[in-house]
Amino acid sequence: MRASRALAVTATACAAVALSAPLAGATNGPRNVTVNPFAVHQGSTIHISAQGCGHGGTVDSNAFRQVRFPVNPSGNVSATARIRDNATPGRYNLVVRCSDNPRVETHQFEVLAGRGAQGGLGGSVGPSSTEVGIGAGLVATAAVGGSFFLARRRRAAGGQI
Repeated sequence: MRASRALAVTATACAAVALSAPLAGATNGPRNVTVNPFAVHQGSTIHISAQGCGHGGTVDSNAFRQVRFPVNPSGNVSATARIRDNATPGRYNLVVRCSDNPRVETHQFEVLAGRGAQGGLGGSVGPSSTEVGIGAGLVATAAVGGSFFLARRRRAAGGQI
């Protein structure tokens, strides 16, 4: 009887330690910080994830406004930040802070120069040789058709317009 009680107490203690380990690991400060993509254009968004911030936290950088991590008991948190339109192209650091731990973790990323939108037509892209050929064919067809129309009209009016 005593052996079964000792076994039950030992099993309960082991289960308590095993179940509390993930919770303890979720609040030991930021680690494994990742950014995706590493190189991002001005005005685009960047996805930041970290582990160890079970009670939430913040991400700071000169390239974007401060963003907050949500509370997640597993400790795996993520957030999306929008790079400022006027951010100077180059390398930047971001700083991850957990709400319940003074430790910080940094990670580097790169801001690329913004690129204008390719609108397609309207002067932003020149015509291809196929488009020029089709346009020339349409103009020639209109000229020939207009000439035939005027010639038939003259004959019908007796040579006078």
